[in-house]
Amino acid sequence: MNGLTGVVADLYNAIEPDIKVMPVKGKFFNYSDALVSKIKEIEGVDKVSICLSDNALIKANDKQAIVTVKGVDENFIDVTRFDSVIKEGSYVLKNKETYFAIFGRGVANQLQININNLIEQISIYSPKRGGVESINPDDNFNQKFVFPSGTFSLNDDFDFKYIITDIQLARQLFDCPNEASSIEISTLSGRDADEIQEKISELMGPGFMVKNRYQLNDVLFKTLETEKLWTFIILAFILIIATFNIIGALTMLIIEKKKDIKTLYYLGADNKLIRNIFMGEGFLITAIGASIGLVLGLAVCLLQIQYHFVTFDDQYVIPYYPIDMQLKDFIWIIGLIMLIGFFAALYPVRVFTHNDFVHGND
Repeated sequence: MNGLTGVVADLYNAIEPDIKVMPVKGKFFNYSDALVSKIKEIEGVDKVSICLSDNALIKANDKQAIVTVKGVDENFIDVTRFDSVIKEGSYVLKNKETYFAIFGRGVANQLQININNLIEQISIYSPKRGGVESINPDDNFNQKFVFPSGTFSLNDDFDFKYIITDIQLARQLFDCPNEASSIEISTLSGRDADEIQEKISELMGPGFMVKNRYQLNDVLFKTLETEKLWTFIILAFILIIATFNIIGALTMLIIEKKKDIKTLYYLGADNKLIRNIFMGEGFLITAIGASIGLVLGLAVCLLQIQYHFVTFDDQYVIPYYPIDMQLKDFIWIIGLIMLIGFFAALYPVRVFTHNDFVHGND
């Protein structure tokens, strides 16, 4: 589950920034170079990118679709790792006066876009802002043209929804010459992202939402954490069932050693000492079993990391099942096993080492 969460986080790292600033109300907001400079002055901030996105109609090859056009500036590639999810073509958004766009693979397939076709332009339409009264419907729309420069693939939420283009084209398309829909920020590694996020929030004021990457996709990451928790709980129930073996083993051991227990009593041992001996035996059984299991599990994980025995086909984002081992999980597992082992050993030791049992008839 750690591996899957890490893969999802890495995928979203490619298109989501460390910190994103958005307006609380409305789609767009006015920004200034002075505001961007103030954000850059915050300690720990690395790069700042201005983005402008909205829905638009796209037409190509007699086909059309409603997509989200995201216009980005030259810093976007530094704020994210978007170039890592480009599957075909290259990251080119503008060449002199010619605009290009990178299409989600789903959109490209839906419109049958060929990125090698640099003859036929692709049309993008967006309603003009403000009331425009005209008999000709085309006068009510802004129309822009782009050439395809590449396709990207992340997941269906992005592949069938987004196209990425230059922010200047987006400003012309959406009639937003001095506005933005988001400010996307990357932070320096090793810095406290929460502290940086708090400072940016104070700077922007109550009219803006300032979210980190996990808050932008909180439902997804909370779902992954919930799945991990329930997996742990289910495996804990399996361990509880397995502890009946410890109960049975200790019970048989105490019955078998009944005469030896009597001998210890006659030599001066009290109930506490006898119980500690068998409790130690229970802990020993539990510890050896836990150690063997953890070593085997560690070996399997290391082999999967090194040799990728469990693989996926080409339809998956990743070629093999991901593994990410974390020390806290080993600690939780050891702690849970020892706790279950303690209660498993407690019952037979308490029941079968009392005086009546020891001093009864052989």
